Amino acid sequence: MSKNKNLTVEALEELKPIKNGEFQDTKVVIDTVKYEQPPEKNWILRRLYFLNWLKAYDRETAIADLIAGVTLGLTIIPQSIAYAALAGLSSEYGLYSAIVGKVFYALFGTIPQVSIGPTSLMSLMVLQFVGERPVEFVFILSFMAGLVELLMGVFQLGFIVNFIPTPVTKAFTSATAFIVAAVQFKSLLGLKGKGLPSIGEVFKKIHYSDTILGCICLVTLLALRKLSHINFKESTPTTRKLQKFFWYISISRNALVVFICSAVTFIWVQKRSVEAIPYTLTTKVTSAHLTFSLPPFVLDYKNTTLVFTDIIHELGSGILVVPIVAILANVAIAKAFVKDNRLDASQEMLTLGICNLSGAFFNCMPTCGAFTRSAVSQASGVRTPLSGIYTALLVYLALNVLTPYFGFIPKPAIAAMLIAAVVFMIDFSPIRELWHTNKKDFISWVGCFIVCIGAGVEVGLFFGIVMNMVFVLLRLGNPKVEVTLKECENRNYIFVSPLSDIYYSGIEYIRDKINDACLLYRDDFPVVLDCRRFMQFDATFVDVVSAVAKELHERGVLLVLYGLREDLQKLMHKSKNINFCENERICSADLSPKKPVNIKTN
Repeated sequence: MSKNKNLTVEALEELKPIKNGEFQDTKVVIDTVKYEQPPEKNWILRRLYFLNWLKAYDRETAIADLIAGVTLGLTIIPQSIAYAALAGLSSEYGLYSAIVGKVFYALFGTIPQVSIGPTSLMSLMVLQFVGERPVEFVFILSFMAGLVELLMGVFQLGFIVNFIPTPVTKAFTSATAFIVAAVQFKSLLGLKGKGLPSIGEVFKKIHYSDTILGCICLVTLLALRKLSHINFKESTPTTRKLQKFFWYISISRNALVVFICSAVTFIWVQKRSVEAIPYTLTTKVTSAHLTFSLPPFVLDYKNTTLVFTDIIHELGSGILVVPIVAILANVAIAKAFVKDNRLDASQEMLTLGICNLSGAFFNCMPTCGAFTRSAVSQASGVRTPLSGIYTALLVYLALNVLTPYFGFIPKPAIAAMLIAAVVFMIDFSPIRELWHTNKKDFISWVGCFIVCIGAGVEVGLFFGIVMNMVFVLLRLGNPKVEVTLKECENRNYIFVSPLSDIYYSGIEYIRDKINDACLLYRDDFPVVLDCRRFMQFDATFVDVVSAVAKELHERGVLLVLYGLREDLQKLMHKSKNINFCENERICSADLSPKKPVNIKTN
C-alpha cells in the first residue's frame, strides 16, 4: 500500500453504551485518499468534449455509430429539404445546415442522440423574422443567434435549465412525439394539402398505395425492433453470435427499410417509368457545393445599402427570440435523452452557439436540436456524437454525388420510420402518478401538453416554464407555517414555525398567521416566532417584524424572536415588546418582558 493510502484520521471513538440507553460517539479509521473529492476535469476536456469518449472508442461502438449515422442521414436529407422550403429557402440551404450542425456538434456536443440541424421550429422562426427579405438576412440571423448562444455558454448561464422542471420536460417530449406522429400519418396515408383533414375526408382522399407501403414498413420496423430483445435459453458461441447478429439487424432497421424501398423503386423506374410508381416519392435534391464565405455584413436591399446595424434593426427582436427558443428547445430535448440527469447545459449552449455561428460562414439557416431525428438516433443505437460525422458525409454526398438517387426514397417509408421512432416517446403514465402525488405538477404536465398540441411546442414550453415560476412565486408568498401551542415551565406560548425558507415576500403571510393565532387564543399567551429560516434579512423583514411587535404590544402580547442571529438583532428597531432568544430551547425567562439588548437606536 502506498504511503498516501496509509494516511488516516481519527473521527469517532469506539462504540460504548451508556446508562440512559444512548451511545457515545465512535472512533473509526478512514482512508482519506479513498474518500477524497475527485479532481475536476480539465477545461479542455470539458469544452472539447470529443476527447472524453475518443480514447475509449472501439470497433463495436464505431459500427453502431456508422449504422445510426447512415440511418439519420437518410432521415435528415428529406427533412432538410422540407424545412428549407418551409422557411422560404431553396433546398441546398437546409442541407448546408445539416452538414455544419452535425460536424460541430460531433466535436463539442455531449449527448449522442441530439441531432443539430434544420428544424420546423427554426424554419418558422426564419419565416417570421426574415419573411420576403433576401436570403442574406438568414445568414445574419444565424450569426447573431449563434453569438448570443455562445455568450450564454461562455458566461455559464446553464442554470436556466433549472427553470424547466421534469413534468414540463416529459409533457414537452410526449406532445412533440404526438405531433410528429400525427403529422407523419398524413404521409403514411398519402394525404395531400395542409392541416389535418377530418375523418370523412381521410377516407375520401386516402391514397391506398401509400397506405399499404407505409403500413408494411411500420409493421416491419416494429417487428425488427423486437429482435434486440430475443434471449436464448442457453449461452453458447453460436447463440451469442446470433444474438449479436439480431442486435445489428435491429438497430439498422431504419436504414434497411429505407434502402430496400429505395432499391425497389429504383429498379421499378428503370424497368418502367417514374409515372408508373403508385406511391409518393420525396423531392429530388438539387446538386450544390458547400463553400466558406464571410456573412454579408453589408448588402443592398430595396435600392438602399444596409450596413450591419441596419440589418440588425430589420431583424428586430428575432436576434434574441430565435436563440432563446433554440436553447430552450435544445435543452428540453437533451434532458429527454440524457443519462443519469447529468446535463452540462452551459456546454450545450456553447455548442449550439458554435454550430450557428459557424453555420453563418457556410450559408446556413439557424439550427437547433430536432426531437424527431434525436428519437431516430436513439432507436438506431447511437453510441457517441461521432455518428454525426457519418451523417454529415452522407448529406455531403447527397449534395455532390448521390442527388439523383435520393429522389427514389418513398415518403410513406420515411413517415413509418419517424412514427416508429417517436411513438414510444409518448408517455401518459405521469398523469396518474402526478395526480396522486402533486397536483401542481399534474397541472404543469397537462397544461404544457395541451398548449403544445394547440399552440405549438415552443409556446407550450414557455407556458410550462412560466406556470412553474408562478407556482414558485406563490409558494414564496404563501409559505407553509406551523402554529402550535406549547408549554414551558408551566407557561404556555404560541410557537410560530415556518416549514420552509422565508424571503421578504412571505413575511406578510407570517404576520397574518400570528394575528390569527392571537385571535384564536384571545391574546392570552406570548408569541414565539422561529427566525432560523429567515433568508436575506432586509428592510422588509425589519419593518414588518417591528410592525407586528407594535400591534402585539397594543394588545398586551409579547413577541419573542427565537434563533435570530446577533448581527441581525442589531438591525431591529428599538422596541420594549421584543425579546431575543439565542438559546437552543425556550425558557420561562424568555417569555417575560425585559429590556431589549443588541438593538439599533434611531
